[in-house]
Amino acid sequence: MFEDETLVCKECGKEFVFTAGEKEFFAEKGLQNKPVRCPECRQARKERRRASRQMYDIICSECGAEDQVPFKPNLDKPVYCSNCFEKHLNEAAE
Repeated sequence: MFEDETLVCKECGKEFVFTAGEKEFFAEKGLQNKPVRCPECRQARKERRRASRQMYDIICSECGAEDQVPFKPNLDKPVYCSNCFEKHLNEAAE
């Protein structure tokens, strides 16, 4: 049903392939617009945004690991490292 499509990155002008698998993923998530940036420019943009965020040091409420989160933790609620957070997300999806 989905076919690969060649698009042009609006940032660098390079051609990239919007694969059938990516199209299927976009459809499953309800995303209607095609990507306008190539994977490399998308990654670079994501890293720029991440670098500008203020991060807060935490100790994971579950495993005790040190990590950072992009929000100021509320002392009334548990806060998890990225590994434990991912584990909780997967459990909730089941």
